[in-house]
Amino acid sequence: MSVRRVAVDVAGVSYEVLIGPGLLAEAGRFVKEASGAAAAGLITDEVVANHYGISADASLARAGMRVVSRTVPAGEPSKSWTVAGLVLEELAAARLDRADVVVALGGGVVGDLAGFCAGVYLRGISFVQAPTTLLAMVDSSVGGKTGVDLAAGKNLAGVFKQPLLVIADTDTLATVPEVEWRSGLAEVAKTAVLSGEEFVAWMETRADALTARETEAVSEAIERCVRFKAGVVARDEREEGPRECLNYGHTLGHALERTLGYGSVPHGIAVAEGMRFAARVAIEVGEADAAFAKRQDRLLDALGLDALGLDAAAPGARPALLLDAMKGDKKARSGTVRMVLVTAPGQWSCRPVADATMLAHLEAWAKTKQGE
Repeated sequence: MSVRRVAVDVAGVSYEVLIGPGLLAEAGRFVKEASGAAAAGLITDEVVANHYGISADASLARAGMRVVSRTVPAGEPSKSWTVAGLVLEELAAARLDRADVVVALGGGVVGDLAGFCAGVYLRGISFVQAPTTLLAMVDSSVGGKTGVDLAAGKNLAGVFKQPLLVIADTDTLATVPEVEWRSGLAEVAKTAVLSGEEFVAWMETRADALTARETEAVSEAIERCVRFKAGVVARDEREEGPRECLNYGHTLGHALERTLGYGSVPHGIAVAEGMRFAARVAIEVGEADAAFAKRQDRLLDALGLDALGLDAAAPGARPALLLDAMKGDKKARSGTVRMVLVTAPGQWSCRPVADATMLAHLEAWAKTKQGE
């Protein structure tokens, strides 16, 4: 079994990200060695449970742990106070203590939810990420950001809680639906653009392999993304500086998710639209070259990121509503929208954007989308 290993060192905490096939069958051994826990709270969703729940449960049990399983509905609505409360009550009813561990088996929703619960239960117990989607493997499972959504916006309630270990079994990617696969590729593209020329050029030559899910290309993409994010998080765990770059494409992306309804558009598809949008704002605000926007468009097009499932004519996509949602973004300051703007691969800044400028770009974006 070929396993790629990436070390993450942040704020005195070190953990490994394991990437490779067949890892889920050995998850119990990995979790036991890392935690020494006598009991594990296995949190997953209904879809993932059907594919991998029994295998994960059995692996944890074989390692000598008492397993408490909680399955939540699949989808973004499970990142809520209500569902988090149910999970916490179940952990308490099962009498998990501070020496035990929570295991998040699933995509980003499950990872964020389970990590949040682990972070607040008994004021914090250990947890392990076992991501089963490309999006979670390349982004949300690493770095310690956990949370739930509020009516006012996405991820507005949460805690920084680094995992004890990340187990990325690439075999689980076989069951990821095509639209979700493209959604994950958007986050890979985002990371490539932030990383620099070498990663972007690598992706441009492997777009076909990535869309076809070729094993070697996918494994390398995951490793590259994890290494980049690990480096960023090591410098800025709490998003007070360099880590802001990871929000590239998320200002419009999160606004679309909120105004159109959480779960109505895949996260990565919204982020891809946000990247295209930010590149055009950067031409005016960040003095970017138009050639960069066109190059990024070509890469996103090659990855099949053409606004799948996004209805720009829906009432929620009105420019005024999107601007209002952007003002609720966690990067906003004193009612002013701030955006991560990229001027060239590896070159970015987070800048305030005046309402009039933002509204003009939103109106241009809406007209373009509705005219397609």
